[in-house]
Amino acid sequence: MRIVKQNRFKNLSELHKEWTEAGVKASRATTHRRMVVLQLRHQRYMTALLSSTTILLLLFFQNSVLVFTYGSYGFVSERSPCACHICVADRGNSNWFSEQYDPNVPILLNSVNSVLSTNVSRWWKVRNITLFPLFPDKEHYSDAGPDRCRTCAVVGNSGNLLGSNYGPLIDFHDFVMRINKGPTEGYEKDVGSKTTHRIVYPESAMDLDNSTHLVLLPVKILDIQWLVSAFTTKNITQTYTKVPSTIKANKDKVMILHPEFIRYVYDNWTEGHGLYPSTGFLTLIFALHVCDEVNMFGFENETINRLQQENKILIHKGWT
Repeated sequence: MRIVKQNRFKNLSELHKEWTEAGVKASRATTHRRMVVLQLRHQRYMTALLSSTTILLLLFFQNSVLVFTYGSYGFVSERSPCACHICVADRGNSNWFSEQYDPNVPILLNSVNSVLSTNVSRWWKVRNITLFPLFPDKEHYSDAGPDRCRTCAVVGNSGNLLGSNYGPLIDFHDFVMRINKGPTEGYEKDVGSKTTHRIVYPESAMDLDNSTHLVLLPVKILDIQWLVSAFTTKNITQTYTKVPSTIKANKDKVMILHPEFIRYVYDNWTEGHGLYPSTGFLTLIFALHVCDEVNMFGFENETINRLQQENKILIHKGWT
């Protein structure tokens, strides 16, 4: 009986040992299966992460190409029209702008383009006048290209620039265009002191320093007659109101907006509203044609706001 009991205990001991060994083996198998599952999950996670990273890198470099090509507006061109970050002459990124903007319209009058078409002549009511023995006879601003970045500030006469501290920013531009008699003296901190172009008509003319371009806006034949007289005979003192008989300005820097350009602005940009485009608005469109980057200071209207929406200009409103 004792032997039987010992055998029974022995069998129980062996059975327990077998169970223990089987449990260890099962545990090892379970652990192995878990490790395999974890490895598969890790591989899937790394694959997904790698794919996502690849996509993000592709998007990043794609956007970088777009940024370095035309800002961040998503239009890639093999040859940029200028060296600026954004080029106003690029008509590919705005259907609306492309419909309005004509890069071939004559901007400034010279002897070559002074013979007007019948339609323009009828609209402007002009007759031939001898101008160019007196004033520069050349094609201005024909140097546009991928290596040029000409920045321009168009400064209005609004009082909302007072206290703006825009003066240094305005003077930093290559060209600073001012309108009519817009003052600078005493307001340099807000409107700057630099003036490269002053766009006037006879009734708004003022004396200029030797480095500033006088850009005449001729809306009637008498305006050109006055310009010639102001530098020669000085005998015109009246249009529809009193005008200066002479003006202090550098005649070698005199420019005359082309009548066809004025009509183009009237037809394309104002859609025939009013008798003539305003001096400020003509100055803006003039800037769009001779500059690569345009910033507006001190005034706005519906079309100007649209130009900003189309990323063609940047408006600096000052205090409103």
